[in-house]
Amino acid sequence: MDLTKWQIFCHRILGRSLKKKARADVSLNKQLEQAGINIMPEVYLAVNIVTTIAVSLISIAIVAIFFVPEIGIIAFWESLQDPLSQEPCRIWEYWNKDIVAQNQDVAGHGCPDYESRVFPPAARIIIPVTGGLLIPWFAFKYFKGTANREAKLRGAALEKYLPYASSYTAAMSAANASPQIIFRSLSMNEEIYGDIAYDAGLIYRDTTLLGFDLITAIKMSVDRAASPWLTDFFQGMVGTLTSGGNLKLYFLNRAEHYSRENRTRLQMFLETLALLAESYIVVAVAMPLFLIVMLVIMFWVSGSGSQITEGQMYLIILGVLPMIHIAYSAMIWLMSQEQKM
Repeated sequence: MDLTKWQIFCHRILGRSLKKKARADVSLNKQLEQAGINIMPEVYLAVNIVTTIAVSLISIAIVAIFFVPEIGIIAFWESLQDPLSQEPCRIWEYWNKDIVAQNQDVAGHGCPDYESRVFPPAARIIIPVTGGLLIPWFAFKYFKGTANREAKLRGAALEKYLPYASSYTAAMSAANASPQIIFRSLSMNEEIYGDIAYDAGLIYRDTTLLGFDLITAIKMSVDRAASPWLTDFFQGMVGTLTSGGNLKLYFLNRAEHYSRENRTRLQMFLETLALLAESYIVVAVAMPLFLIVMLVIMFWVSGSGSQITEGQMYLIILGVLPMIHIAYSAMIWLMSQEQKM
């Protein structure tokens, strides 16, 4: 895998100093393998550290812009006139034009009621704490956990594809195909089986190119597997091959098991979607109609509706109701993305 320019830059700065420590970190190397991040561990650490430092420097620079004397944002804000004193000063300037002419270079032209704006004291504390401490800390935690997040996402994707891949292996095994042929066939269909094809390709590479026997190659894939389902699948293969069991029967059993799990997952998704649809009908359709009718009746008939102005009613109809529909649309979109393959 070719490195990006940013990765090359980070590696030149810290890569060599982190090389020994990064390669000795077994946990980090395992996470990178599970996440499918095909870069050396020292490059990964260098990118995380340098990126965190860059984000921290940018954040601190933005904070400094606020507090620079005379030209900073706070200084500019406090050089402006307080809106509450503008009207009294305008009246004073109208009746004291001679004094105004003598104080052209003075703020407020000598108006005794002139007051400048005051930057909120709470903001003086929140801005440096946020920009100087919280953002660098969150940046460090975020970039540090990149491999773990990618491994979890890849594991979820593997569990979506595994039921279909296990059915394919069962069909191939029923046709008396050898495990090497099955893994080779899986690796050639990445558009169908997703990341399963990548793991299958590694097993086929280890057995044909690197000279490992099938059991050793599968054991190595157990350590690389990002999903507990895939780990169990490979471990079961190792146990079956080691004990001389029937691999064809094992594939059929696993295909049936993962198919049941997949049906359960899809059924839960459909039940959640049905519940969401029912709540949408109540919250976004029935309740707004009932509310609008009641407000109109109260407004025009009983007089108690005078507590709600016409503008507030338009705000509810044109503001609140569309937001409800947008919120439900966003929830459905997020749920569909979780099921997307």
